[in-house]
Amino acid sequence: MTGKRAIITGGSKGLGLAAAHALAAEGVDIVIASRNQDVAKAAAADVAARSGRRVVAIATDTGDDASVQALVARAVEELGGIDILVNSASNQQVGRGYQRLADTSDQVFWDDVNIKVVGYLRTARAVAPHLVKQGWGRIINISGLGARQAQSIVRTIRNVSVSALTKNLADELGPHGVNVTVVHPGTTRTETLRQRLQAQADLQGVDVAELERTKFKNSIGRIVDASEVADVITFLASPRSAAINGDAIAVGGGQPGVVYY
Repeated sequence: MTGKRAIITGGSKGLGLAAAHALAAEGVDIVIASRNQDVAKAAAADVAARSGRRVVAIATDTGDDASVQALVARAVEELGGIDILVNSASNQQVGRGYQRLADTSDQVFWDDVNIKVVGYLRTARAVAPHLVKQGWGRIINISGLGARQAQSIVRTIRNVSVSALTKNLADELGPHGVNVTVVHPGTTRTETLRQRLQAQADLQGVDVAELERTKFKNSIGRIVDASEVADVITFLASPRSAAINGDAIAVGGGQPGVVYY
């Protein structure tokens, strides 16, 4: 993948940052888009130092179309073009408490959907003409296994919506050499989750590993690491994923007792 060029929204932390490291390790030059310029610059410097690739930080609000248009224009200017878009930006605070119906206000709903769904639409809309023109490209949308569970009204709706967006884009762009896929992570070990689990383990006086085993259950018996999700993203961003288009890939270690077909 040496010489490919990628934009990663929400790329300064969590899964987005893990994807940046994984893609850069395969020779991809990266634009890390994040609302916080200082955090994005620090992340870009780290990815560049580890990989030796060109990594650019661009402050972006995917909730604003003008900001997205400016992101893509500058990314093309900085890298000479775009081959890959990884949509990972989200409002992590919305829906975290799994609000009940009475607490799910219009504002809570739109604050989440504007970033996670409409934001993905904005970035894809801005990037697609560049991919179509060159006859090759990849768009990977990060959603979540909340699409298959009814724990949170907002999170279920947004994740199902990302899947629907993905399929529509795949059918339209596939004939032009642009594959669009959606990744459904489950509970994933990121720095934020590590800190939260450590605090909970300290409070309960138990070992973190034991807390993980009892709190999170999947078919592989452990929490999936962000780097393992990033490996899947990297494969989908590569030429070797040519036969996968419009499909959802679950990366949660397997949900016991459930069959999806």
